[in-house]
Amino acid sequence: MNNVALELKNITKRFGEVIANNHVSLTVNRGEILALLGENGSGKTSLMNVISGIYYPEEGEIFVNGKSVQIHSPKEAYDYHIGMIHQHYKLVDVFTATENVVLGLSKEEYRQILNNPKAKFDLKEAAKRMKEIADSFDFHINPEQKVYSMSVSQKQTLEILKVLFRGADILILDEPTAVLTPQETKQLFKVLRNMKKAGKSIIIITHKLNEVMEISDRVSVLRKGEYIGTVNTSETNEANLTEMMVGKKIDLNIQRKKPVNPKDRLIIENLTINNGTRNVLDHVSFVAKSNEILGIAGIAGSGQKELLEAIAGLQNISEGKIEFIDDNQQYIDLQTLNPGKIRELGISLSFVPEDRLGMGLVSTFDLVDNVMLRSYNKKDKNHLFTTNRKDPSSLTKNIVNDLQVVTPSLHTEIRKLSGGNVQKVLVGREISSHPRVLMAAYPVRGLDINSSYLIYNLLMEQKENNAAVIYVGEDLDVLIDLCDRIVVLCDGKVSGIVDAYNISKEEIGLLMTKTGGEQ
Repeated sequence: MNNVALELKNITKRFGEVIANNHVSLTVNRGEILALLGENGSGKTSLMNVISGIYYPEEGEIFVNGKSVQIHSPKEAYDYHIGMIHQHYKLVDVFTATENVVLGLSKEEYRQILNNPKAKFDLKEAAKRMKEIADSFDFHINPEQKVYSMSVSQKQTLEILKVLFRGADILILDEPTAVLTPQETKQLFKVLRNMKKAGKSIIIITHKLNEVMEISDRVSVLRKGEYIGTVNTSETNEANLTEMMVGKKIDLNIQRKKPVNPKDRLIIENLTINNGTRNVLDHVSFVAKSNEILGIAGIAGSGQKELLEAIAGLQNISEGKIEFIDDNQQYIDLQTLNPGKIRELGISLSFVPEDRLGMGLVSTFDLVDNVMLRSYNKKDKNHLFTTNRKDPSSLTKNIVNDLQVVTPSLHTEIRKLSGGNVQKVLVGREISSHPRVLMAAYPVRGLDINSSYLIYNLLMEQKENNAAVIYVGEDLDVLIDLCDRIVVLCDGKVSGIVDAYNISKEEIGLLMTKTGGEQ
């Protein structure tokens, strides 16, 4: 019997003149976990969107269980037992788990799922069926729980159950561990192995090579839309996979140095922010020092966003103190200052926000205009009615060259660049001001390994240039390798401040899920 569940032959997908996938061919076997790797813009998500019916290819064929099929929509993908779990969940917050699972199903589809042509649409029966599926793979979920009260891992579990409920035998997971704790990742991998034993075929898109080595059976690599090859996981290593992705050898070690003469640069005391219903930050206290990288760890929604925005002058605080200490050891209160006032006082503070295009950049501006955003309102008696673009153009050119930004020109709208290149422009602009405090929220989220290590090295350079770097990240391995100390947040409170040189990611994971740790 043929063991191939899914086969792609010469799949080509174009977006105008851009070729996202160029004659890509690969296979996925029954009862295996296939990892799909590639740099940003290599065509991974485009290829998976073709399989799941979101895109339709210009050329090529798709075979499911040996039969040629055409998939024009996600609904048709389900007809061929293919389901995709996206990185950004598609759930209705006020609905229960069961209501989300059956949402969108017709009576005929519901009856087919239950294998009962006379079945009535019954939420209790659906919940029972959902629980049976969950138990068979060792999922933990309450069918009656509302989505808004779920943790990130519970929402992911629900998304997986949605496609299993619809009969999926081929599952595609896009960055499934991006926001999970080590303990939650371990549970997910246990479930995936159970699904593999049951004969399911699983495709995982991820940037985490250590997880690829742990969970996958084979690895397929794309580079610039081209299929590079597939290797058995047991016969390769992280360095070889990186070379396949990038086309050259990459040093995967973060060259961290111990802080030299660190001094207090930013003091946070009892910082509290209330959003009208609860304290999203609750009496948070810590000190950020020059010549060090201070990590911020926590599950999604633990107050990381509000913390950095408060320091940057973008959030009103309910209680507490934020003090900046300049090179002359002068203490400056920041808690009542907006970003403009902070800049007027000569405080060199840079912020790379989580929302690149919403807060950091203007999507319809070109690269030069976006670089100018930091300085457009500076008074220049020689340019009272016009804006001087000469210096920003030169700076933008340096950023493009130094950070290897791929762009048609300096005057291309920022929204037309890939996510990785957008991030490089944003980070380059903020670093160009030689800040005394540099805050970066998830600066490598969604970036390929080559771009990620470029950003890590830039943060290291800022540390060595006497800056206090505050780094919010979700990859605990990186936090431990990159940072000197780590502040762990849980539900808006500090559950621990730990030495990154003497801590495991499992210990950090425990602090992320409970309050009251040692500081």
